[in-house]
Amino acid sequence: MRIELGTPGVGGLAEVVGVLGDWQGDRGSVQLHPGDLGWYWRFGVERTAGAVRTWRVDGVIGAVGMLDEPDLVRIAIAPELQQDEEFARVLAADCADPERGVLIEGKVYVEAPMGSRVQDLLFKEGWDLDEPWTPLRRDLTEPVEDSGMRVEPVTPATSAERTAVQRASFDGSTFTDERWQAMAAGTPYAGARCLLGRDGDGTAVAGVTVWSAGRGKPGLIEPMGVHRAHRGHGYGRAITVAAAAMLRELGASTAVVCTPSFNVGAVATYRAAGFAPLPETRDLVRKG
Repeated sequence: MRIELGTPGVGGLAEVVGVLGDWQGDRGSVQLHPGDLGWYWRFGVERTAGAVRTWRVDGVIGAVGMLDEPDLVRIAIAPELQQDEEFARVLAADCADPERGVLIEGKVYVEAPMGSRVQDLLFKEGWDLDEPWTPLRRDLTEPVEDSGMRVEPVTPATSAERTAVQRASFDGSTFTDERWQAMAAGTPYAGARCLLGRDGDGTAVAGVTVWSAGRGKPGLIEPMGVHRAHRGHGYGRAITVAAAAMLRELGASTAVVCTPSFNVGAVATYRAAGFAPLPETRDLVRKG
């Protein structure tokens, strides 16, 4: 087995998006989705390419890492390699060694599929479990009920409203019109939609972006937010139901979302929208 760590470059991002889509399934743990890469694309194609790492096995991509931050890598692994001992040892070594160019020195985090061999190895090597996250999933076999909300796809003409809702939903958000345009120009957005929810007066009060991984594959909600001035009216549940309906229209088998377990309000919102919680996931942290 010849394993090579590298970066795809801008020209290789389409291949990465493709393999991430191929690896998605409704069984097994939730892992890095093409939509995660698509959401990162708001920072531009060059920065996105610079944040991606690939591990090739005899020339074929066997794992993809995305550096959400210099101290956090999120890793997706081909299903047939998730329990491979040799491959896991290489991944673990590469994540632990700053000179390999995956993670910086000091306190760092690794997100890998729950139950994968690399996660077991890092834990045995002294890495600790970080705070739990709750993934939730909704089956899309049957038609989705009406959301009861006026919801419309975002276009370039309404993107400013979408980004304004995002900034008003999350403290510290830097989502601008330029970043929406960069995201919308990215390869993953070909199978994505942004939705804007309005109240009875036509005011934009909620927004969501959904990402397809292809027909018959799980679709991702990332992100969803409600304007802080319009909370407490059920808009979060409504826009999430609309997001599920859009993913079904795009051919997704299920809709998936993930939120920190301590965010009990978000978990309750997704459950109210018909999502069922899956077993919690945890990153691994090396405290340096």
